[in-house]
Amino acid sequence: MAYSTIPKGSLYMNTVLYTGNATPRSITGVGFQPDLVWIKPRDNGLWSHNLTDVVRGPGYGLFADLNNVEYNYGTGTDGSVRTFDSDGFSLGNKTQVNNNGSNIVAWNWKAGGSASSNSNGSITSSVSANTTSGFSIVTYTGTGSNATVGHGLGAVPKMIIVKETTGSINDWTVYHVTQGSTTRGILNETNAWGSNTAWNNTTPTSSFFYIGSGSVTNRNNSTYTAYCFSDVQGYSKFGSYTGNNNADGTFIYTGFSTAFIMIKKTSGTGGWQLRDNKRTAYGNETLNLMYANATSVEQTTDGFDFLSNGFKWRNQASDCNGSGDYIYAAFAQNPFVATSGTSAIPVTAR
Repeated sequence: MAYSTIPKGSLYMNTVLYTGNATPRSITGVGFQPDLVWIKPRDNGLWSHNLTDVVRGPGYGLFADLNNVEYNYGTGTDGSVRTFDSDGFSLGNKTQVNNNGSNIVAWNWKAGGSASSNSNGSITSSVSANTTSGFSIVTYTGTGSNATVGHGLGAVPKMIIVKETTGSINDWTVYHVTQGSTTRGILNETNAWGSNTAWNNTTPTSSFFYIGSGSVTNRNNSTYTAYCFSDVQGYSKFGSYTGNNNADGTFIYTGFSTAFIMIKKTSGTGGWQLRDNKRTAYGNETLNLMYANATSVEQTTDGFDFLSNGFKWRNQASDCNGSGDYIYAAFAQNPFVATSGTSAIPVTAR
Protein backbone atom coordinates (compact mmCIF):
# COMPACT_ATOMS: atom_id res chain seq x y z
CA MET A 1 0.00 0.00 0.00
CA ALA A 2 1.46 3.34 -1.06
CA TYR A 3 1.36 6.23 1.40
CA SER A 4 1.91 9.76 0.22
CA THR A 5 2.56 13.20 1.65
CA ILE A 6 0.72 14.67 -1.36
CA PRO A 7 -3.03 14.23 -0.70
CA LYS A 8 -4.15 15.73 -4.02
CA GLY A 9 -2.11 15.39 -7.18
CA SER A 10 -3.82 18.31 -8.91
CA LEU A 11 -1.93 20.67 -6.60
CA TYR A 12 1.19 19.92 -8.68
CA MET A 13 0.01 18.47 -12.01
CA ASN A 14 -3.32 19.21 -13.62
CA THR A 15 -5.03 19.06 -17.00
CA VAL A 16 -7.37 21.77 -18.29
CA LEU A 17 -9.53 21.75 -21.40
CA TYR A 18 -10.67 24.81 -23.30
CA THR A 19 -12.03 25.91 -26.67
CA GLY A 20 -9.91 28.28 -28.73
CA ASN A 21 -11.34 31.63 -29.74
CA ALA A 22 -8.39 33.38 -31.47
CA THR A 23 -8.68 36.21 -28.92
CA PRO A 24 -6.19 37.11 -26.16
CA ARG A 25 -7.51 35.57 -22.95
CA SER A 26 -6.79 33.92 -19.61
CA ILE A 27 -7.15 30.18 -18.99
CA THR A 28 -8.03 29.40 -15.36
CA GLY A 29 -8.85 26.30 -13.33
CA VAL A 30 -5.32 24.92 -13.16
CA GLY A 31 -5.31 25.28 -9.37
CA PHE A 32 -1.78 26.66 -9.14
CA GLN A 33 0.64 28.86 -11.04
CA PRO A 34 2.10 26.51 -13.65
CA ASP A 35 5.79 26.48 -14.50
CA LEU A 36 5.47 24.15 -17.49
CA VAL A 37 2.47 24.38 -19.83
CA TRP A 38 2.14 21.76 -22.60
CA ILE A 39 -0.62 22.62 -25.10
CA LYS A 40 -2.08 20.69 -28.05
CA PRO A 41 -5.24 21.24 -30.14
CA ARG A 42 -7.18 17.98 -29.96
CA ASP A 43 -9.12 18.23 -33.21
CA ASN A 44 -6.60 19.93 -35.48
CA GLY A 45 -3.75 17.95 -37.00
CA LEU A 46 -1.88 20.99 -38.32
CA TRP A 47 -0.49 22.29 -35.04
CA SER A 48 2.36 20.92 -32.97
CA HIS A 49 2.54 20.28 -29.23
CA ASN A 50 3.71 23.58 -27.72
CA LEU A 51 5.75 23.55 -24.48
CA THR A 52 6.43 26.79 -22.59
CA ASP A 53 8.19 26.98 -19.24
CA VAL A 54 9.07 29.58 -16.63
CA VAL A 55 12.85 29.24 -17.02
CA ARG A 56 12.98 29.97 -20.75
CA GLY A 57 10.13 32.43 -20.24
CA PRO A 58 6.67 33.14 -21.67
CA GLY A 59 6.48 33.30 -25.45
CA TYR A 60 9.20 30.70 -26.04
CA GLY A 61 7.83 27.49 -27.50
CA LEU A 62 9.32 24.03 -27.93
CA PHE A 63 7.55 21.41 -30.01
CA ALA A 64 7.40 17.85 -28.71
CA ASP A 65 6.78 16.37 -32.15
CA LEU A 66 9.59 18.29 -33.91
CA ASN A 67 13.36 18.53 -33.66
CA ASN A 68 13.32 22.33 -34.15
CA VAL A 69 15.05 24.75 -31.81
CA GLU A 70 12.78 26.94 -29.68
CA TYR A 71 10.71 29.65 -31.31
CA ASN A 72 9.96 33.04 -29.75
CA TYR A 73 6.31 33.88 -30.32
CA GLY A 74 6.60 36.91 -28.05
CA THR A 75 4.23 37.94 -25.27
CA GLY A 76 2.07 40.34 -27.27
CA THR A 77 -1.56 39.81 -28.17
CA ASP A 78 -0.49 37.76 -31.18
CA GLY A 79 1.75 35.50 -29.05
CA SER A 80 1.28 32.06 -27.50
CA VAL A 81 1.62 31.65 -23.71
CA ARG A 82 2.01 35.25 -22.50
CA THR A 83 2.06 34.92 -18.69
CA PHE A 84 1.99 32.33 -15.93
CA ASP A 85 -0.81 33.29 -13.53
CA SER A 86 -1.91 32.25 -10.03
CA ASP A 87 -4.61 29.87 -11.35
CA GLY A 88 -3.46 29.27 -14.92
CA PHE A 89 -1.94 31.18 -17.80
CA SER A 90 -2.79 33.79 -20.42
CA LEU A 91 -2.73 33.35 -24.19
CA GLY A 92 -2.42 35.48 -27.27
CA ASN A 93 -4.31 34.69 -30.46
CA LYS A 94 -1.65 32.35 -31.91
CA THR A 95 -3.39 29.46 -33.67
CA GLN A 96 -1.05 26.83 -32.17
CA VAL A 97 -2.55 27.46 -28.72
CA ASN A 98 -5.80 29.33 -29.37
CA ASN A 99 -7.14 28.27 -32.77
CA ASN A 100 -10.71 29.51 -33.16
CA GLY A 101 -13.21 26.72 -32.42
CA SER A 102 -10.59 24.06 -31.62
CA ASN A 103 -10.91 21.82 -28.59
CA ILE A 104 -7.56 22.17 -26.80
CA VAL A 105 -5.81 20.37 -23.93
CA ALA A 106 -3.19 21.92 -21.65
CA TRP A 107 -1.12 19.76 -19.29
CA ASN A 108 0.41 21.76 -16.43
CA TRP A 109 3.19 21.07 -13.93
CA LYS A 110 4.33 23.09 -10.92
CA ALA A 111 8.09 23.47 -10.45
CA GLY A 112 9.68 26.14 -8.23
CA GLY A 113 8.87 29.43 -9.94
CA SER A 114 11.70 31.69 -11.02
CA ALA A 115 15.00 29.94 -11.67
CA SER A 116 18.07 30.01 -9.43
CA SER A 117 21.69 29.36 -10.29
CA ASN A 118 22.86 25.82 -9.50
CA SER A 119 26.55 24.93 -9.31
CA ASN A 120 26.24 21.30 -8.19
CA GLY A 121 27.47 20.09 -11.58
CA SER A 122 30.55 20.91 -13.59
CA ILE A 123 28.28 23.12 -15.74
CA THR A 124 26.42 25.87 -13.89
CA SER A 125 22.71 25.54 -14.61
CA SER A 126 19.57 27.60 -14.03
CA VAL A 127 16.99 25.58 -12.12
CA SER A 128 13.37 25.87 -11.05
CA ALA A 129 12.79 22.92 -8.72
CA ASN A 130 9.95 21.57 -6.61
CA THR A 131 11.40 18.97 -4.26
CA THR A 132 7.93 18.11 -2.88
CA SER A 133 6.55 16.93 -6.21
CA GLY A 134 9.89 15.85 -7.71
CA PHE A 135 9.94 18.10 -10.76
CA SER A 136 12.53 20.58 -12.01
CA ILE A 137 13.15 22.64 -15.11
CA VAL A 138 16.84 23.05 -15.97
CA THR A 139 18.66 25.10 -18.59
CA TYR A 140 22.37 24.89 -19.32
CA THR A 141 24.94 25.64 -22.01
CA GLY A 142 26.83 22.73 -23.52
CA THR A 143 30.62 22.43 -23.56
CA GLY A 144 31.15 19.53 -25.97
CA SER A 145 33.03 17.61 -23.23
CA ASN A 146 31.73 15.07 -20.71
CA ALA A 147 30.07 17.00 -17.89
CA THR A 148 27.51 17.02 -15.08
CA VAL A 149 24.47 19.30 -14.66
CA GLY A 150 22.75 20.15 -11.36
CA HIS A 151 18.99 19.46 -11.33
CA GLY A 152 17.91 20.71 -7.88
CA LEU A 153 15.62 17.81 -6.99
CA GLY A 154 17.54 16.53 -3.96
CA ALA A 155 16.59 13.03 -5.18
CA VAL A 156 17.73 10.84 -8.05
CA PRO A 157 15.82 11.64 -11.28
CA LYS A 158 13.91 8.72 -12.73
CA MET A 159 13.13 10.46 -16.01
CA ILE A 160 14.88 13.32 -17.84
CA ILE A 161 13.70 14.90 -21.09
CA VAL A 162 16.29 17.10 -22.83
CA LYS A 163 16.03 19.34 -25.88
CA GLU A 164 18.62 21.54 -27.58
CA THR A 165 16.85 24.90 -27.62
CA THR A 166 19.32 27.14 -29.47
CA GLY A 167 22.12 26.19 -31.79
CA SER A 168 21.16 23.42 -34.22
CA ILE A 169 18.20 21.23 -35.03
CA ASN A 170 18.33 18.09 -32.89
CA ASP A 171 16.00 15.38 -31.58
CA TRP A 172 14.57 15.29 -28.07
CA THR A 173 16.46 12.86 -25.80
CA VAL A 174 14.84 10.91 -22.96
CA TYR A 175 16.37 9.09 -20.00
CA HIS A 176 14.21 6.57 -18.16
CA VAL A 177 15.36 4.72 -15.07
CA THR A 178 14.19 1.33 -16.31
CA GLN A 179 16.28 1.61 -19.48
CA GLY A 180 19.47 2.83 -17.85
CA SER A 181 22.11 5.42 -18.69
CA THR A 182 23.55 3.73 -21.79
CA THR A 183 20.38 4.26 -23.84
CA ARG A 184 17.99 7.00 -24.85
CA GLY A 185 14.49 7.44 -26.20
CA ILE A 186 13.56 10.04 -28.82
CA LEU A 187 10.39 11.94 -27.92
CA ASN A 188 9.68 13.25 -31.42
CA GLU A 189 10.05 9.83 -33.08
CA THR A 190 8.53 6.33 -32.85
CA ASN A 191 11.95 4.64 -32.69
CA ALA A 192 12.61 1.79 -30.30
CA TRP A 193 14.83 2.65 -27.34
CA GLY A 194 18.45 2.56 -28.47
CA SER A 195 22.04 2.67 -27.23
CA ASN A 196 23.52 6.15 -26.87
CA THR A 197 26.14 8.00 -24.83
CA ALA A 198 23.87 10.99 -24.14
CA TRP A 199 24.13 10.33 -20.37
CA ASN A 200 27.84 9.47 -20.42
CA ASN A 201 26.86 5.88 -19.48
CA THR A 202 26.43 6.98 -15.86
CA THR A 203 23.34 6.96 -13.64
CA PRO A 204 22.27 10.39 -12.33
CA THR A 205 22.69 11.28 -8.66
CA SER A 206 20.55 13.24 -6.22
CA SER A 207 22.53 16.37 -7.15
CA PHE A 208 23.24 16.19 -10.89
CA PHE A 209 22.89 14.18 -14.09
CA TYR A 210 25.67 13.21 -16.46
CA ILE A 211 25.95 14.22 -20.11
CA GLY A 212 28.33 12.91 -22.73
CA SER A 213 30.14 14.92 -25.37
CA GLY A 214 27.60 14.36 -28.14
CA SER A 215 25.30 16.99 -29.62
CA VAL A 216 22.01 15.51 -28.35
CA THR A 217 22.75 16.74 -24.81
CA ASN A 218 26.01 18.69 -24.97
CA ARG A 219 26.92 20.56 -28.15
CA ASN A 220 29.51 23.26 -27.43
CA ASN A 221 27.86 26.68 -26.86
CA SER A 222 24.32 25.41 -27.52
CA THR A 223 21.68 25.87 -24.83
CA TYR A 224 19.54 22.99 -23.57
CA THR A 225 16.39 22.59 -21.51
CA ALA A 226 15.89 19.53 -19.32
CA TYR A 227 12.67 18.47 -17.59
CA CYS A 228 13.68 16.27 -14.65
CA PHE A 229 11.41 14.01 -12.58
CA SER A 230 12.03 12.01 -9.42
CA ASP A 231 9.31 9.69 -8.18
CA VAL A 232 7.21 10.62 -5.16
CA GLN A 233 5.36 7.76 -3.49
CA GLY A 234 1.64 8.00 -4.10
CA TYR A 235 2.03 10.89 -6.57
CA SER A 236 4.34 9.88 -9.44
CA LYS A 237 5.89 6.72 -10.73
CA PHE A 238 8.26 5.87 -13.58
CA GLY A 239 8.18 2.18 -14.35
CA SER A 240 7.94 -0.50 -17.01
CA TYR A 241 5.77 -3.48 -17.89
CA THR A 242 5.49 -6.27 -20.45
CA GLY A 243 2.39 -6.36 -22.63
CA ASN A 244 0.30 -9.53 -22.74
CA ASN A 245 -1.06 -9.07 -26.31
CA ASN A 246 -4.57 -9.77 -25.06
CA ALA A 247 -7.79 -7.72 -25.10
CA ASP A 248 -8.04 -8.42 -21.36
CA GLY A 249 -4.88 -6.40 -20.97
CA THR A 250 -2.09 -5.97 -18.46
CA PHE A 251 -2.75 -4.34 -15.08
CA ILE A 252 0.02 -2.08 -13.75
CA TYR A 253 0.06 -1.11 -10.07
CA THR A 254 1.09 2.49 -9.29
CA GLY A 255 -0.39 3.07 -5.83
CA PHE A 256 -2.62 5.94 -6.94
CA SER A 257 -5.49 6.98 -9.16
CA THR A 258 -3.84 8.25 -12.32
CA ALA A 259 -4.43 11.75 -13.68
CA PHE A 260 -1.89 11.74 -16.53
CA ILE A 261 0.21 9.06 -18.13
CA MET A 262 2.83 8.84 -20.88
CA ILE A 263 3.61 5.42 -22.38
CA LYS A 264 6.22 4.29 -24.92
CA LYS A 265 7.14 0.90 -26.35
CA THR A 266 10.86 0.31 -25.83
CA SER A 267 11.35 -3.05 -27.58
CA GLY A 268 10.03 -1.81 -30.92
CA THR A 269 8.54 1.15 -32.73
CA GLY A 270 5.51 2.90 -31.30
CA GLY A 271 4.21 6.36 -30.51
CA TRP A 272 4.44 8.22 -27.19
CA GLN A 273 0.89 7.86 -25.89
CA LEU A 274 -0.55 10.65 -23.73
CA ARG A 275 -3.71 10.04 -21.68
CA ASP A 276 -5.37 11.98 -18.88
CA ASN A 277 -8.40 11.89 -16.59
CA LYS A 278 -10.09 14.95 -18.12
CA ARG A 279 -10.60 13.48 -21.61
CA THR A 280 -12.28 10.31 -20.32
CA ALA A 281 -15.12 8.49 -22.04
CA TYR A 282 -17.09 6.55 -19.42
CA GLY A 283 -16.24 6.52 -15.72
CA ASN A 284 -12.74 5.07 -15.32
CA GLU A 285 -12.40 4.21 -19.00
CA THR A 286 -10.66 6.53 -21.41
CA LEU A 287 -10.61 5.97 -25.15
CA ASN A 288 -8.97 9.34 -25.82
CA LEU A 289 -5.29 9.40 -26.61
CA MET A 290 -2.81 11.70 -28.26
CA TYR A 291 0.77 11.13 -29.37
CA ALA A 292 3.58 13.41 -28.24
CA ASN A 293 5.54 12.60 -31.39
CA ALA A 294 2.78 13.61 -33.84
CA THR A 295 0.55 16.54 -34.75
CA SER A 296 -2.33 14.12 -35.35
CA VAL A 297 -5.76 14.75 -33.86
CA GLU A 298 -6.99 12.98 -30.76
CA GLN A 299 -7.82 9.31 -31.33
CA THR A 300 -10.52 7.16 -29.71
CA THR A 301 -9.49 3.70 -30.81
CA ASP A 302 -8.58 1.61 -27.79
CA GLY A 303 -9.72 1.11 -24.20
CA PHE A 304 -7.78 1.95 -21.06
CA ASP A 305 -8.91 2.08 -17.42
CA PHE A 306 -7.73 4.50 -14.76
CA LEU A 307 -8.18 2.55 -11.51
CA SER A 308 -7.83 3.61 -7.86
CA ASN A 309 -4.40 1.96 -7.56
CA GLY A 310 -3.09 1.77 -11.12
CA PHE A 311 -4.16 1.32 -14.72
CA LYS A 312 -5.30 -1.54 -16.95
CA TRP A 313 -5.42 -2.06 -20.71
CA ARG A 314 -8.58 -3.20 -22.49
CA ASN A 315 -6.89 -3.80 -25.82
CA GLN A 316 -3.88 -5.42 -27.46
CA ALA A 317 -2.59 -2.56 -29.59
CA SER A 318 1.09 -2.94 -30.48
CA ASP A 319 2.23 0.42 -29.08
CA CYS A 320 0.74 -0.13 -25.61
CA ASN A 321 -0.13 -3.78 -24.88
CA GLY A 322 1.23 -5.99 -27.64
CA SER A 323 4.06 -8.46 -27.33
CA GLY A 324 6.85 -6.30 -26.03
CA ASP A 325 8.21 -4.06 -23.30
CA TYR A 326 6.99 -0.58 -22.38
CA ILE A 327 7.90 2.31 -20.08
CA TYR A 328 5.54 4.77 -18.46
CA ALA A 329 5.50 8.04 -16.52
CA ALA A 330 2.38 8.41 -14.36
CA PHE A 331 1.07 11.23 -12.15
CA ALA A 332 -1.68 10.92 -9.56
CA GLN A 333 -5.12 12.35 -9.28
CA ASN A 334 -5.19 11.01 -5.73
CA PRO A 335 -2.93 8.61 -3.83
CA PHE A 336 -4.49 5.34 -2.69
CA VAL A 337 -3.94 6.63 0.86
CA ALA A 338 -2.30 9.77 2.23
CA THR A 339 -0.61 10.43 5.56
CA SER A 340 -1.13 13.04 8.25
CA GLY A 341 1.56 12.73 10.89
CA THR A 342 1.69 9.00 11.49
CA SER A 343 -1.93 8.25 10.64
CA ALA A 344 -3.08 6.89 7.33
CA ILE A 345 -6.05 8.72 5.84
CA PRO A 346 -8.06 7.16 2.99
CA VAL A 347 -8.38 9.56 0.09
CA THR A 348 -11.66 9.48 -1.80
CA ALA A 349 -12.02 10.24 -5.49
CA ARG A 350 -12.75 13.83 -6.42
